[in-house]
Amino acid sequence: MSSDEDVAAVSRHTHFIGKKENMIRARRVVKSVGERDVLVIYHQGDFHAIDVRCYHSGGPLQEGDIEDFDGRTCIVCPWHKYKITLAEGEGLYQAVDPSVKPLKPTWCSKGIKQRVHTVTVSNEDVFLTLNDSPGPIDSDYYQTEKYRNTFLKEGQKKKK
Repeated sequence: MSSDEDVAAVSRHTHFIGKKENMIRARRVVKSVGERDVLVIYHQGDFHAIDVRCYHSGGPLQEGDIEDFDGRTCIVCPWHKYKITLAEGEGLYQAVDPSVKPLKPTWCSKGIKQRVHTVTVSNEDVFLTLNDSPGPIDSDYYQTEKYRNTFLKEGQKKKK
């Protein structure tokens, strides 16, 4: 591939999201990018982007709290309190080893459950590159046309 083809390939997957200043002010922005609905978050000096609906039941992550669990920044789904790391998209849960006394909960990973996307800033513009890694990730289920249309219709009803 020539360098012109490389640039064209990259630009097809990179999408302008907004001006840095506006994104910082908004803190959270939901965008439809290609075939995905993505939540872009500005938190403690960093941008993060993840699929907008929780992998577990499609909960609206844009309404979730951001908290640290065991030193890892997570968004907490407002529906069922699932914890998802912003950096990797891992689902976290607390577990205890019943054979160890006193019982001490520890944070464990369920693995990657939420698709995470790349955010870059160039000349005060914010861009998103969709994660198109092969293989399904649990949050992909809520990115199908059927579910996207369902959520869009529900959002329009709420605005009326």
